[in-house]
Amino acid sequence: MINVTKTFFPPLEEYQKQLQRIWSNEWLTNRGELVLELEEKLKNYLSVDHILVTNNGTIPIQIALKLLGNGGEIITTPFSYVATSAAIVWEHCTPAFVDIHPEYLTIDETKIESAITDKTTAILATHVFGNPCHVEAIEAIAKKYQLKVIYDAAHAFGVTHNGTSIFEYGDVSTCSFHATKLFHTGEGGALFAKDPKLQHQLFYSHNFGHDGPLAFHGLGINGKISELQAAMGLAVLPHMETILAERKRVVDFYNQNLDVTKVQTLKIRENTVWNYSYYPIVFEDEDTLLRVQKALNEEQIFPRRYFYPSLNTINYVENSSMPVSESIAARILCLPMYVELNQSDLEFIVSILNGNC
Repeated sequence: MINVTKTFFPPLEEYQKQLQRIWSNEWLTNRGELVLELEEKLKNYLSVDHILVTNNGTIPIQIALKLLGNGGEIITTPFSYVATSAAIVWEHCTPAFVDIHPEYLTIDETKIESAITDKTTAILATHVFGNPCHVEAIEAIAKKYQLKVIYDAAHAFGVTHNGTSIFEYGDVSTCSFHATKLFHTGEGGALFAKDPKLQHQLFYSHNFGHDGPLAFHGLGINGKISELQAAMGLAVLPHMETILAERKRVVDFYNQNLDVTKVQTLKIRENTVWNYSYYPIVFEDEDTLLRVQKALNEEQIFPRRYFYPSLNTINYVENSSMPVSESIAARILCLPMYVELNQSDLEFIVSILNGNC
């Protein structure tokens, strides 16, 4: 069976070495030695000044919206994982969808201004498949209208834009360290903010409002990551060079062997160092997608319709027409992409694709 992704497992003895430290410390949670070490190593790896590691990739979006959304309208993309829009509604804000760019698949920055109202408080945009939004244009719009910017950068670990970590953009950036991501802690995520005051707010918000055992600053939730999760991250991080090289190998094979006259591939934004997080293809129509998917499934190959459906059509938001997103969502399929995907499997996948488009 070939799934759309496969979790990278570091050598067991390397994980066990980290676990032994936990048993020696007798400390399982509440920001122990391994969590602090992981944050320092990630700061160095990502070239960022601040990171707050969390227990999953959704709680960072919720915390950011709690602090910056103020119950208002949040301009966002309809083409993202459901967690993006769900977090908006969960935090008692209202999603205001803006359609996407047909090639980059990120929010169409040229359509943002027309969606701004007197109730708009923030922009929540997704770096889709690790492909950056037009961050410069979004920053200019936010400054003009005094809006906050939150980036759902769940897929963007290690991505740089204009020589800078993608996590340096916006008021807050978030990331996912879920097991399906190229860097992972099993379950986990992270928050990034450049402003020291906001950093402090993010920190106590993820820790029940506490900053230390006695200092109490206000409303918070439990977003803390455990030592067990941090141990996985510390075991995975040294293998990032291999992980990226292997994913690049898969991307290069698809690029060189797929018949791209029959499908559209992702256009990576200029001045970006990408991380090979996903390999989406867009078919001419949904019927073709369903035919190809059926042919692959019959051979025990399971790509994923990612993202589907377009979020403006889900049942807990006010439906609005987003023709580009709805069209792309109906025609897009992410191909298998992981470290252990071998050459013969890749050749088989491509032969089915080219023969059925």
